[in-house]
Amino acid sequence: MFNDLKALGMGLIVFSIIIGVGTVILMNFAGSTAQCNVFLSGTGVWNRTSETCWNGTTSGTPTGAAYSNTNYLAGQLGSAGLAGWAPAVVAISVGLLFLGAFLSRQEVRK
Repeated sequence: MFNDLKALGMGLIVFSIIIGVGTVILMNFAGSTAQCNVFLSGTGVWNRTSETCWNGTTSGTPTGAAYSNTNYLAGQLGSAGLAGWAPAVVAISVGLLFLGAFLSRQEVRK
């Protein structure tokens, strides 16, 4: 049973790494597709730290369909989506492992 828990733990670690790397990649892609020139007089640039458009004095939300879609996907990959299911997966998996261990015991007859 503990080997199964070890495999479950390693799977969750890999799952977490994939979510983290995917979120970073999507946010960098969102920044490269952000359209900041629309409302900042043609001089706006993407600020990675605050995830806004910035022209030196004002900041605002970027526009564009590509930015909106990649920003949405990053949110669905993060805590609002796939990563939000991780605690439920852990609880169900551990519960099923314990239930399976108790149900697999054979009754010893004298």
